Amino acid sequence: MLCSVLTRTRIFSLALALLGLTVATPGSARDFEVWLVDQSNSFGKTYGGTIYIYEGSDLNGGDASSGTPTDVLDLSDATADLCVTQTGFNPVRPHMLAFNATHSHAILTFVASGHVVVFEAATRTPVACVRTSVGAGGQRQAHAAQPTPDDSYILVANQNGKRLDRITTDYATNTFVLDATLDLANGVTPNGVLREFAGRPDNAPILVVPDATSTLAFVTLRGGGLFVVDPTTTPMEILAEYDKTTVHANGFGGVEANGRMYINSGAGAASTNPSQFDVYRFPLAGYAASNPPNTPAPVVVYSDDTVPPAHERDAHGLVATKHNRYIWVLDRALAVAEVFDSSSDAHVNTIDLDPLSDHLTPDLADISPSGHRIFVSLRGPNPLSGSPHAATGSTPGLGVIQVEQGGKGGVLKSVVRISNIDTAGVERADSHGIRVRLR
Repeated sequence: MLCSVLTRTRIFSLALALLGLTVATPGSARDFEVWLVDQSNSFGKTYGGTIYIYEGSDLNGGDASSGTPTDVLDLSDATADLCVTQTGFNPVRPHMLAFNATHSHAILTFVASGHVVVFEAATRTPVACVRTSVGAGGQRQAHAAQPTPDDSYILVANQNGKRLDRITTDYATNTFVLDATLDLANGVTPNGVLREFAGRPDNAPILVVPDATSTLAFVTLRGGGLFVVDPTTTPMEILAEYDKTTVHANGFGGVEANGRMYINSGAGAASTNPSQFDVYRFPLAGYAASNPPNTPAPVVVYSDDTVPPAHERDAHGLVATKHNRYIWVLDRALAVAEVFDSSSDAHVNTIDLDPLSDHLTPDLADISPSGHRIFVSLRGPNPLSGSPHAATGSTPGLGVIQVEQGGKGGVLKSVVRISNIDTAGVERADSHGIRVRLR
């Protein structure tokens, strides 16, 4: 019987090998690295930045605080040279990071200069630099870029340009071409409603979240509201529109779990919208250009828009635990993670991510392949993005969280600090983008 099982296993493995696939083993499932982006300028320069890459096994121990990166990429070197060659401009303010479906390539945005840089992940080599399209008021940014799961496109939130840009991708040949852009500020929706109006007053896109089928893209907006777009058509098509009453201002990001999309809204400027924490659940079906506005309707999973002086809230990074059982939503202002059961939407826990009251500011997060560790980026004392009242932190670096209770709980185990002291002795390091790369 054992021989028969082994034979079938070898045949199955051979068949997968012939298809170019592999069988994950317990060892390979734990083989990963963590990429952390410092968005401060390279030392002595007005551009660049740094990516720190850590070996996953070095972050899995009881105390990872002394963890040393295996690679440190100075983005003012080869990356800047490539951008100057291909676009004529240096890249400024590295911000958000993502990996394509096979984790062969990393995609990094530079929010200030509007660059999207693609790296061969294994060699750490930048292979393409694309600049976003010029939009509203002659501006362009690249706040975030997300590859579609089918690896056909990279979708770019061109923030102050108020556009959704699409880059077609061929990772095998390292060919990346910006081939479509959707104006989010001018024109009308399929309902004949102005794309930007009093009920949707600032259509600067913050993040683009494609669904698992790569046929829907959820576009969060700075002024409130949301668009659901079909990214596969040329031109790209708006399938659903939502106003600021339905989806509050400062929409940030989203995560898909159990066939549903979770989207959040956070705080904005201290003078206008200092405190907000909202989580919405959207279906992944029922979208059509013929639908009326705010259809299909999202479910409000959680809302705490308490204003100071009671406390400030700022919903930001999201991460799903193993098997998508729970959704964690980080709060930069309170330094906690609110935990939701994805099967019922119930709020089940609040995890303190600053147990020592050091004013840690958790921003974005990703999870290890085993599901036992969540890694968060921690903001610095001089934040280079986001409203300072919510984004200022004491310790720039990487937080290591031990996941407990199957994802319902967790405890901050270690902080791996980074630093970038300028010529005046001021700490400029400011962690932001963070992602786990599978090898």
